[in-house]
Amino acid sequence: MRNDPTLRLTRRGFTSVALAVSAAFALPLPAAAELDVATARALIDKAVADVNSIISSGRSETQMFGDFEKLFVKYADVPVIARSALGVAARSATPAQMTAFTKAYQGYLSRKYGRRFREFIGGKIEVTDAKPIKSYYEVISTATLKGEAPFDLRWHVSDKSGRNLFFNIIIEGVNMLASERTEIGAMLDQAGGDIDKLIAKLKTL
Repeated sequence: MRNDPTLRLTRRGFTSVALAVSAAFALPLPAAAELDVATARALIDKAVADVNSIISSGRSETQMFGDFEKLFVKYADVPVIARSALGVAARSATPAQMTAFTKAYQGYLSRKYGRRFREFIGGKIEVTDAKPIKSYYEVISTATLKGEAPFDLRWHVSDKSGRNLFFNIIIEGVNMLASERTEIGAMLDQAGGDIDKLIAKLKTL
């Protein structure tokens, strides 16, 4: 998805937004409780409550940038999401580059979709169910955008990083990790495969 100021927050646009809140911040969670269905659902219940609070806060878009970045770091497995977005290039990146990319990427997502959050005012997300899937848990919620019918929003939660965090979101079958990998891959191609140039570019967007 291009950073187009005229792009409205449609269901497809919200896929990436969710990652930013979704996908998406600086306040650490307490020590993780043993992950099970109830714990996974409780985590997303808290994340959703924070998302809805920011959306309805009446704060400016600039203030929302910081709010959503904090939310992202708090509830999302940012290193895993960033590594997935960078794709194959992550294998050749140095530790310093991965650290810089992760930081730039989380800020980029917050700014990119923060510019469109005003269009989501009047909408809400509500958790409806949760279930185990393989080595993680899927928390199911319903998202309602103003003027649109409700649609399915699924959060994938894992404790593999030592904390209970979400690492992916699925919107009506659209996999956000895959979508972001395509987006960042295109930017990296434009940068001639230079990760440092990609990091610099993300900081300007």
